[in-house]
Amino acid sequence: MKIEIFADENEVARAAAGIIAAEARKAVAKRGRFLMAVSGGRTPWAMLRDLASEEVPWNDVHLFQIDERIAPEGDPDRNLTHLHDSLFVNSPGALIPRENIHAMNVTAGDPFAGAAEYEKTLQKLCGNPAVLDLAHLGLGPDGHTASLIPGDPVLQVRDRDVSITGEYQRRRRMTLTYPMINRSRMILWLATGSEKAPMIVRLKAADPLIPAGLVEQGNALLLADKSAASIVTGL
Repeated sequence: MKIEIFADENEVARAAAGIIAAEARKAVAKRGRFLMAVSGGRTPWAMLRDLASEEVPWNDVHLFQIDERIAPEGDPDRNLTHLHDSLFVNSPGALIPRENIHAMNVTAGDPFAGAAEYEKTLQKLCGNPAVLDLAHLGLGPDGHTASLIPGDPVLQVRDRDVSITGEYQRRRRMTLTYPMINRSRMILWLATGSEKAPMIVRLKAADPLIPAGLVEQGNALLLADKSAASIVTGL
């Protein structure tokens, strides 16, 4: 896994936007479309706002969710709410067609049926097995990534690309699983803040005792700010 260090979270967001834009142009030139999944978080929303000012072939971009809280439409806990704000409300320059944003159906009566539906959407657009061009991941201070949460049975799911977690911070969640994430052509990690520093060390070591440590690293790039990377050695 490659690691790049920046001054602060704003610089991380801008760098990530530039990388995504470049990957989008390459993917569209080579395969006719760019297939990306994004996680939630303050820095990722800034990343998406910055992406609006980049040269991106928006009509050929398809945006998926890495994970989502099971909550009503428009709920402030929903990643989708902030994703729409970043791309449409706060970044009017973003031109991605709304139909190219593929939201997880977390309002279905049966969340597992919603997960199966999302897996079919991924297969329809990304092939079978589904392959993303880029998966953006965050890193939690407990070592979770996506909604792959320490101790949750979802960590053991290998026969589905999308599944449902137990309750975590008062919400159950829908999440992409390891098989889906690990097939991605590129994995882009963003980590900012000093509380992430110990987990970056463990991620760099591919520590299997944290969920993030089980994500493949051969095609991964981590962008971190100085405070998050403060105790990382060997760079």
